[in-house]
Amino acid sequence: MRDGLGRLRKLLGGLGAGLVAGASDNDPTSVATLAVVGSTTIYNLSWLIVLILPMLLVIQVVSSRLGVLAGKSLQEIIRSRFGRFWASVSLAMVVTVNIITIAADLEGGGAALSLLFGHDYRVYAIPLAVVSGGVLIFGRYRSIQNILRFASLIFVSYIGAGLLARPQWGEVLSHTVLPTFSFTSDYIAGALAILGSTLTGYVYFWETIEEEEERLPREELRRAQIDAAVGIIFTVVIFWFILIGTAATAGVSGVRVETAQDAALALRPLAGGLAQGLFAIGLLASAALALPVLAATTAYVVTQTLHREASIEKPLEPTTMPFYSVIVLSLAAGALVALLGIPPISLLFLASIAGGLGTPILLVLLFLAASDPSVMGSEPIQGPLKVAGWLIVAVVSLASLAYLAYQILGTGGR
Repeated sequence: MRDGLGRLRKLLGGLGAGLVAGASDNDPTSVATLAVVGSTTIYNLSWLIVLILPMLLVIQVVSSRLGVLAGKSLQEIIRSRFGRFWASVSLAMVVTVNIITIAADLEGGGAALSLLFGHDYRVYAIPLAVVSGGVLIFGRYRSIQNILRFASLIFVSYIGAGLLARPQWGEVLSHTVLPTFSFTSDYIAGALAILGSTLTGYVYFWETIEEEEERLPREELRRAQIDAAVGIIFTVVIFWFILIGTAATAGVSGVRVETAQDAALALRPLAGGLAQGLFAIGLLASAALALPVLAATTAYVVTQTLHREASIEKPLEPTTMPFYSVIVLSLAAGALVALLGIPPISLLFLASIAGGLGTPILLVLLFLAASDPSVMGSEPIQGPLKVAGWLIVAVVSLASLAYLAYQILGTGGR
């Protein structure tokens, strides 16, 4: 037992920025999206989760490479390399999406606590915001990273919930390996929503921020890239089990899920209270991991754009007051929106629209920076990695435009 714990500590000790950045993509809005898709399309889009894996791998590996070799965060690079205008565009997109996502994630975390302990989910919004802010203000980078790293392990509960749902594994594997296509509104909206909610900007911004904080030498680049890859693989496996679990319960029963809370409730009749509890625990862990990352990313982007001190490694003092003030304000704004009682699905829709508008532009800036020798020195991305990056930009751009067109003109608009 002791040897096993020692090996676990050693394994986790070698993982850090990439694991946390990747796992933070599994926030309650992503959980809600996957739950909705599982309930409406059953297993038909499980193949898309597999396709997302190489896309996210390329994005996170490039982000870790940028953070290590440039020694700066993506926002700092955008400001210095592309000028104030693009820095302002990036700032507006990241902050808008992050505030909406913070609000949705506070609702998601509150819904999880409501399932576990009762009471209205809004009762928990302010305590969650306060705890998230306290961790960032009074903790230091290493301690915060360790907390988030171990919190990500709780996502294994989603795997347990998926297994307890007893899916038809032959059908699951068939749809996962062999893509099936449909032109129904649920299928189109589901496919585009998965892309919009998983390829989110704050994840790769945070990756570069963490690499900047760690200040790894160039010799550690390979380890940083492996770290990023492990984080993404772990996250995509969790994505897949969330979709399969809700498909095997709500989907096959014809129950339409509109929130992550609905997904947890849908598990109960067929998979029992344990599955519901595991799903609620996973949802709470996803909020606990994502909220500090979202608030910190917002603070870094704002203060770095304004040439102010930005670091969670430094304590609260006059020079870091603007940085920590943005953390508090972003969480307060998210809590205020959550307390308004806006249905979680509506916040998810707003986050998807904002993300759909911003993600292609942010990815263009990421890959332009990573391809620039003036930023990367003698090691800009090139060859297959560069080609893959621009293919991802093309796919996400088309998907985002299609999603926006569908929401505005199609029956999916709300």
